[in-house]
Amino acid sequence: MSGATVREIVLPDRGALARAVAERIMELSQQPGDGPLTIALSGGSTPKALYETLSRPPFVEAVAWPRLELFFGDERAVPPDDADSNYGLAARTLLAKIPSPVHRMVAESGEAEAYEHLIRGRIHKRRAEIPVFDLIFLGVGDDGHTASLFPGTRALEERERLVAMNEVPQKNTRRMTFTYPLINAADRVWVLISGAEKRDIVGRLREKRAQDDASFPILRVDPSAGELVWWLDAAAAGTPRRGT
Repeated sequence: MSGATVREIVLPDRGALARAVAERIMELSQQPGDGPLTIALSGGSTPKALYETLSRPPFVEAVAWPRLELFFGDERAVPPDDADSNYGLAARTLLAKIPSPVHRMVAESGEAEAYEHLIRGRIHKRRAEIPVFDLIFLGVGDDGHTASLFPGTRALEERERLVAMNEVPQKNTRRMTFTYPLINAADRVWVLISGAEKRDIVGRLREKRAQDDASFPILRVDPSAGELVWWLDAAAAGTPRRGT
Protein backbone atom coordinates (compact mmCIF):
# COMPACT_ATOMS: atom_id res chain seq x y z
CA MET A 1 0.00 0.00 0.00
CA SER A 2 1.25 3.46 -0.86
CA GLY A 3 -0.76 5.18 1.83
CA ALA A 4 -3.37 6.80 -0.41
CA THR A 5 -6.01 8.51 1.70
CA VAL A 6 -9.26 6.58 2.03
CA ARG A 7 -12.20 8.87 2.65
CA GLU A 8 -15.20 7.32 4.39
CA ILE A 9 -18.65 8.78 3.89
CA VAL A 10 -21.27 7.32 6.22
CA LEU A 11 -24.99 7.75 5.51
CA PRO A 12 -27.90 6.75 7.76
CA ASP A 13 -29.12 3.81 5.68
CA ARG A 14 -28.87 2.11 2.29
CA GLY A 15 -31.48 4.39 0.74
CA ALA A 16 -29.68 7.55 1.86
CA LEU A 17 -26.41 6.10 0.57
CA ALA A 18 -27.97 5.40 -2.84
CA ARG A 19 -29.39 8.92 -3.06
CA ALA A 20 -26.11 10.55 -2.10
CA VAL A 21 -24.17 8.59 -4.72
CA ALA A 22 -26.87 9.26 -7.32
CA GLU A 23 -26.54 12.98 -6.65
CA ARG A 24 -22.80 12.81 -7.24
CA ILE A 25 -23.30 10.93 -10.52
CA MET A 26 -25.80 13.57 -11.58
CA GLU A 27 -23.31 16.33 -10.77
CA LEU A 28 -20.48 14.59 -12.62
CA SER A 29 -22.67 14.08 -15.69
CA GLN A 30 -23.47 17.78 -15.82
CA GLN A 31 -19.90 19.04 -15.60
CA PRO A 32 -18.48 20.69 -18.72
CA GLY A 33 -16.62 18.43 -21.09
CA ASP A 34 -16.78 16.97 -24.56
CA GLY A 35 -15.85 13.34 -23.96
CA PRO A 36 -17.91 10.58 -22.37
CA LEU A 37 -18.01 10.00 -18.63
CA THR A 38 -16.71 6.44 -18.36
CA ILE A 39 -18.09 4.40 -15.47
CA ALA A 40 -17.56 0.75 -14.52
CA LEU A 41 -20.54 -0.77 -12.72
CA SER A 42 -20.65 -3.60 -10.21
CA GLY A 43 -23.17 -6.10 -8.89
CA GLY A 44 -24.66 -6.65 -5.45
CA SER A 45 -27.46 -5.40 -3.23
CA THR A 46 -26.04 -1.91 -2.64
CA PRO A 47 -25.51 -1.16 -6.36
CA LYS A 48 -29.02 -2.51 -6.96
CA ALA A 49 -30.39 0.15 -4.60
CA LEU A 50 -28.34 2.77 -6.46
CA TYR A 51 -29.59 1.61 -9.87
CA GLU A 52 -33.19 1.68 -8.67
CA THR A 53 -32.69 5.20 -7.32
CA LEU A 54 -31.14 6.40 -10.58
CA SER A 55 -34.05 4.92 -12.55
CA ARG A 56 -36.59 7.11 -10.75
CA PRO A 57 -37.23 10.88 -10.59
CA PRO A 58 -35.47 13.20 -10.19
CA PHE A 59 -32.36 11.36 -11.38
CA VAL A 60 -33.76 9.57 -14.42
CA GLU A 61 -34.54 12.99 -15.91
CA ALA A 62 -31.63 15.00 -14.47
CA VAL A 63 -28.62 12.79 -15.22
CA ALA A 64 -27.06 13.52 -18.63
CA TRP A 65 -27.37 9.87 -19.64
CA PRO A 66 -26.14 10.14 -23.25
CA ARG A 67 -22.83 11.39 -21.91
CA LEU A 68 -22.29 8.32 -19.71
CA GLU A 69 -20.51 5.30 -21.21
CA LEU A 70 -20.97 2.25 -19.01
CA PHE A 71 -18.77 -0.81 -18.52
CA PHE A 72 -18.58 -3.59 -15.92
CA GLY A 73 -15.77 -4.27 -13.48
CA ASP A 74 -16.48 -7.97 -13.12
CA GLU A 75 -18.93 -10.63 -14.21
CA ARG A 76 -19.80 -14.23 -13.53
CA ALA A 77 -19.45 -16.70 -16.39
CA VAL A 78 -23.20 -16.80 -17.01
CA PRO A 79 -25.46 -15.48 -19.79
CA PRO A 80 -27.03 -12.04 -19.32
CA ASP A 81 -30.46 -13.44 -18.46
CA ASP A 82 -29.08 -15.52 -15.58
CA ALA A 83 -30.17 -14.43 -12.11
CA ASP A 84 -26.50 -14.14 -11.05
CA SER A 85 -25.45 -11.85 -13.91
CA ASN A 86 -24.22 -8.41 -12.87
CA TYR A 87 -25.25 -7.11 -16.27
CA GLY A 88 -28.69 -8.67 -15.88
CA LEU A 89 -29.20 -6.95 -12.53
CA ALA A 90 -28.22 -3.57 -13.95
CA ALA A 91 -30.30 -4.12 -17.10
CA ARG A 92 -33.46 -4.94 -15.15
CA THR A 93 -33.13 -2.07 -12.70
CA LEU A 94 -31.62 0.73 -14.79
CA LEU A 95 -30.11 0.11 -18.21
CA ALA A 96 -33.38 -0.61 -20.00
CA LYS A 97 -34.63 2.83 -18.94
CA ILE A 98 -31.71 5.05 -20.03
CA PRO A 99 -29.98 5.90 -23.34
CA SER A 100 -26.38 5.42 -22.16
CA PRO A 101 -24.13 3.14 -24.26
CA VAL A 102 -23.31 -0.05 -22.33
CA HIS A 103 -20.55 -2.62 -22.85
CA ARG A 104 -21.38 -6.03 -21.38
CA MET A 105 -18.65 -8.41 -20.25
CA VAL A 106 -19.09 -11.67 -22.17
CA ALA A 107 -17.68 -13.70 -19.31
CA GLU A 108 -19.44 -16.90 -20.29
CA SER A 109 -17.20 -17.02 -23.37
CA GLY A 110 -14.06 -16.06 -21.46
CA GLU A 111 -13.35 -13.07 -23.72
CA ALA A 112 -11.21 -11.10 -21.27
CA GLU A 113 -8.69 -10.07 -23.91
CA ALA A 114 -11.50 -8.73 -26.11
CA TYR A 115 -12.90 -6.67 -23.24
CA GLU A 116 -9.48 -5.22 -22.50
CA HIS A 117 -9.12 -4.36 -26.19
CA LEU A 118 -12.53 -2.64 -26.07
CA ILE A 119 -11.50 -0.57 -23.05
CA ARG A 120 -8.22 0.46 -24.67
CA GLY A 121 -10.10 1.52 -27.78
CA ARG A 122 -12.90 3.42 -26.04
CA ILE A 123 -10.99 5.20 -23.24
CA HIS A 124 -8.34 7.58 -24.51
CA LYS A 125 -7.07 9.15 -21.29
CA ARG A 126 -3.95 7.35 -20.08
CA ARG A 127 -1.98 7.05 -16.87
CA ALA A 128 1.29 5.14 -17.38
CA GLU A 129 -0.17 3.78 -20.63
CA ILE A 130 -3.22 2.42 -18.82
CA PRO A 131 -6.75 3.67 -19.70
CA VAL A 132 -8.21 5.92 -17.01
CA PHE A 133 -11.84 5.42 -16.01
CA ASP A 134 -13.65 8.45 -14.66
CA LEU A 135 -15.29 6.23 -12.04
CA ILE A 136 -15.09 2.58 -11.00
CA PHE A 137 -17.65 1.17 -8.58
CA LEU A 138 -16.59 -1.67 -6.29
CA GLY A 139 -18.04 -3.59 -3.38
CA VAL A 140 -16.48 -5.74 -0.69
CA GLY A 141 -17.30 -9.29 0.36
CA ASP A 142 -17.19 -10.88 3.79
CA ASP A 143 -13.79 -12.34 2.85
CA GLY A 144 -12.43 -8.95 1.80
CA HIS A 145 -12.69 -9.62 -1.93
CA THR A 146 -13.59 -6.89 -4.39
CA ALA A 147 -14.69 -7.13 -8.03
CA SER A 148 -13.80 -10.81 -8.65
CA LEU A 149 -10.41 -10.50 -6.97
CA PHE A 150 -10.75 -13.19 -4.32
CA PRO A 151 -8.20 -14.20 -1.66
CA GLY A 152 -5.66 -16.69 -2.94
CA THR A 153 -6.59 -16.40 -6.63
CA ARG A 154 -4.19 -15.83 -9.53
CA ALA A 155 -5.65 -12.53 -10.70
CA LEU A 156 -4.39 -10.85 -7.53
CA GLU A 157 -0.87 -11.02 -8.91
CA GLU A 158 -1.67 -9.95 -12.48
CA ARG A 159 0.40 -6.93 -13.44
CA GLU A 160 0.21 -6.88 -17.25
CA ARG A 161 -3.35 -7.70 -18.25
CA LEU A 162 -6.08 -5.22 -17.37
CA VAL A 163 -8.93 -7.71 -17.59
CA ALA A 164 -8.57 -11.38 -16.70
CA MET A 165 -10.53 -14.58 -16.26
CA ASN A 166 -10.10 -15.67 -12.65
CA GLU A 167 -10.65 -19.16 -11.29
CA VAL A 168 -12.34 -18.89 -7.89
CA PRO A 169 -12.24 -22.38 -6.36
CA GLN A 170 -13.82 -21.31 -3.07
CA LYS A 171 -16.91 -20.31 -5.06
CA ASN A 172 -16.55 -23.15 -7.57
CA THR A 173 -16.75 -20.61 -10.37
CA ARG A 174 -14.83 -18.73 -13.01
CA ARG A 175 -15.23 -14.98 -13.39
CA MET A 176 -14.04 -12.07 -15.50
CA THR A 177 -12.58 -9.16 -13.58
CA PHE A 178 -10.69 -5.91 -13.80
CA THR A 179 -7.20 -6.28 -12.35
CA TYR A 180 -5.39 -3.90 -10.01
CA PRO A 181 -3.46 -2.01 -12.72
CA LEU A 182 -6.74 -0.89 -14.32
CA ILE A 183 -8.58 -0.21 -11.06
CA ASN A 184 -5.71 1.78 -9.59
CA ALA A 185 -5.36 3.99 -12.67
CA ALA A 186 -8.90 5.37 -12.28
CA ASP A 187 -9.70 8.96 -11.41
CA ARG A 188 -12.31 7.80 -8.87
CA VAL A 189 -12.86 4.49 -7.12
CA TRP A 190 -16.01 4.34 -5.00
CA VAL A 191 -16.58 1.32 -2.77
CA LEU A 192 -20.23 0.83 -1.79
CA ILE A 193 -20.80 -1.03 1.49
CA SER A 194 -24.09 -1.43 3.32
CA GLY A 195 -25.82 -3.71 5.81
CA ALA A 196 -25.10 -4.93 9.33
CA GLU A 197 -23.66 -8.15 7.86
CA LYS A 198 -20.70 -6.08 6.58
CA ARG A 199 -19.88 -4.50 9.95
CA ASP A 200 -17.39 -7.19 10.96
CA ILE A 201 -15.37 -7.11 7.75
CA VAL A 202 -15.38 -3.29 7.74
CA GLY A 203 -13.92 -3.31 11.26
CA ARG A 204 -11.26 -5.84 10.28
CA LEU A 205 -10.38 -3.84 7.16
CA ARG A 206 -9.96 -0.65 9.16
CA GLU A 207 -7.57 -2.43 11.52
CA LYS A 208 -5.51 -3.87 8.66
CA ARG A 209 -5.44 -0.52 6.86
CA ALA A 210 -4.15 1.19 9.99
CA GLN A 211 -1.36 -1.40 10.11
CA ASP A 212 -0.55 -0.85 6.42
CA ASP A 213 -1.47 -4.52 5.90
CA ALA A 214 -2.96 -5.25 2.45
CA SER A 215 -3.68 -8.93 3.06
CA PHE A 216 -7.33 -8.47 2.06
CA PRO A 217 -7.85 -7.91 -1.70
CA ILE A 218 -9.88 -4.71 -1.21
CA LEU A 219 -6.93 -3.13 0.58
CA ARG A 220 -4.80 -3.40 -2.55
CA VAL A 221 -7.14 -0.92 -4.22
CA ASP A 222 -4.89 2.12 -4.05
CA PRO A 223 -5.46 4.64 -6.88
CA SER A 224 -2.14 6.12 -7.93
CA ALA A 225 -3.51 9.59 -8.66
CA GLY A 226 -7.25 9.31 -8.12
CA GLU A 227 -9.64 9.46 -5.19
CA LEU A 228 -10.71 6.47 -3.11
CA VAL A 229 -14.01 6.76 -1.27
CA TRP A 230 -15.76 4.17 0.85
CA TRP A 231 -19.48 4.92 0.92
CA LEU A 232 -21.06 3.15 3.91
CA ASP A 233 -24.40 3.10 5.65
CA ALA A 234 -24.47 3.31 9.43
CA ALA A 235 -25.20 -0.40 9.84
CA ALA A 236 -22.02 -1.37 7.98
CA ALA A 237 -19.89 1.43 9.44
CA GLY A 238 -20.80 0.70 13.04
CA THR A 239 -20.09 4.35 13.89
CA PRO A 240 -22.03 7.61 13.76
CA ARG A 241 -19.35 9.31 11.63
CA ARG A 242 -20.29 11.12 8.47
CA GLY A 243 -18.03 12.49 5.76
CA THR A 244 -18.71 15.32 3.37
